[in-house]
Amino acid sequence: MFNSLSDRLSATFKNLRGKGRLSEADIDGTAREIRRALLDADVAVPVVREFIAKVKARAMGSEVAQALNPGQQVVKIVNEELVGILGGQTRELAFAKNPPTVIMLAGLQGAGKTTLAGKLAHHLKTQGHTPMLVACDLQRPNAVTQLQVGGRRAGVPVYAPHPGVSSEFESATGDPVKVATDGLAEARNKLHDVIIIDTAGRLGVDAELMRQAADIKAAVGAHETLFVIDAMIGQDAVTTAQAFNEGVNFTGVVLTKLDGDARGGAALSVASVTGKPVMYASTGEGLKDFEVFHPDRMARRILDMGDILSLVEQAEANWDRGEAEKMAQKFADQEDFTLEDFLGQMQQLKKMGSMKKLLGMMPGAQGMRQQLEQFDESSIGRVEAIIYSMTPYERNVPKVINGSRRARIAKGSGVHVSEVNQLLERFTQAQKMMKKMAGGGGMPSMPGGGGGMPGMGGMPGMGAGGGASKKRKPQPKPKKKSGNPAKAAQEAREAELKRTQGAAKRMDGSSFGAGTKDLKPEDLNLPKGFEKYLR
Repeated sequence: MFNSLSDRLSATFKNLRGKGRLSEADIDGTAREIRRALLDADVAVPVVREFIAKVKARAMGSEVAQALNPGQQVVKIVNEELVGILGGQTRELAFAKNPPTVIMLAGLQGAGKTTLAGKLAHHLKTQGHTPMLVACDLQRPNAVTQLQVGGRRAGVPVYAPHPGVSSEFESATGDPVKVATDGLAEARNKLHDVIIIDTAGRLGVDAELMRQAADIKAAVGAHETLFVIDAMIGQDAVTTAQAFNEGVNFTGVVLTKLDGDARGGAALSVASVTGKPVMYASTGEGLKDFEVFHPDRMARRILDMGDILSLVEQAEANWDRGEAEKMAQKFADQEDFTLEDFLGQMQQLKKMGSMKKLLGMMPGAQGMRQQLEQFDESSIGRVEAIIYSMTPYERNVPKVINGSRRARIAKGSGVHVSEVNQLLERFTQAQKMMKKMAGGGGMPSMPGGGGGMPGMGGMPGMGAGGGASKKRKPQPKPKKKSGNPAKAAQEAREAELKRTQGAAKRMDGSSFGAGTKDLKPEDLNLPKGFEKYLR
């Protein structure tokens, strides 16, 4: 969503690189470009004014003037201030001391409240809670049915005593306030520790909507009221957020549709305008496309610094520990990396979600956006099909896969033989890399990069293949001859001795581990007088 903003900010910071000192004109120009980028991204004007004022005040101060790298210091300031307008600190749900904790969702129609209810329930269930959904949206057609489907997908019960309306031509019946209070009683009886109440929305802010939401909140004594807002609605997000804050006094914000391609800057304004933190973000249609909102991590994503912490958390949540230990043991035993292992690792990655999203969390991902957009997620399925078309022996001993076997595998997986050849070629490279790493040699040299990873160039710390070329050790300069005749003669004798000892070592084979023999001066054919140096 924030691709355009990220591109503009990255281009602005490029102009500061390499400058040992920033003038007032440099800071003014940078602030002007940041202002334009934020306004183009639809960030609210009051928020932009306050943000730019803080950045300029800090950039003009001593922390930039005294910095070794002023450009990087400005980026650091922008990052910190961006964290500020996004809410500052991460805040999660405050659970009631006496369960159940009541969470009410409020927002406009179409913001994604019902879908979010299922995602939030699934998130809480994975944390060990026992949530229950309550269907209080009796006005939108099939809203109750949608919540029931979401509950089944999340594996949580749904309290829905009233079916709601099935078309827009039906008049709404039923009392949502009574449904909410009965749902709370049901949760207490069934020992659910969290209930999530899905309320009705409208196409715009109106008095009836606010009164109904306020009545439900008062009747059940909601501990958390989450304002669900579509991140794509533009500047109207600020007006809507202020109206809901006055009407129901929500405690937190949930951003939905962050996977869209709108400018999305209005979403950055909500926390700053209302003073209420953004707590969660919905990033897709899937049940797991839901995450805790971390202002510092989102700021790093916007500035193209990556989000490694979220990547690590996803890996810990989805990676099979047993498989990881098994692979670690194979490394320790220096066993061959097989296609069976390759398939297992790929399936572990699939559990973590979309590869595009995972790669997008890496630092510098904005510079590879075109490659990421062209990445074909379905290619992973084709690779799985190719490997599944092999026999267990072929997966464990890929060297036996000859031309006829490749043709059979291609036919069985429904792909062309060239795709099988490409897979085996990439696997051979991966196998060599794993073998090199298992042997403690770091990353091997690979084609296309002059060493290190393909396309990465010579990266430091990549092992033997990391550099583009090995530099020769500088040869020691020959010592100048001393002006003292006696000392010069002594140095000449020592040099000759070293030369003859080296010749003797080569003759007896000790350089190759053959052992040394007793030296006999007469066998070495030394100049007269040098025998005494061998005693």
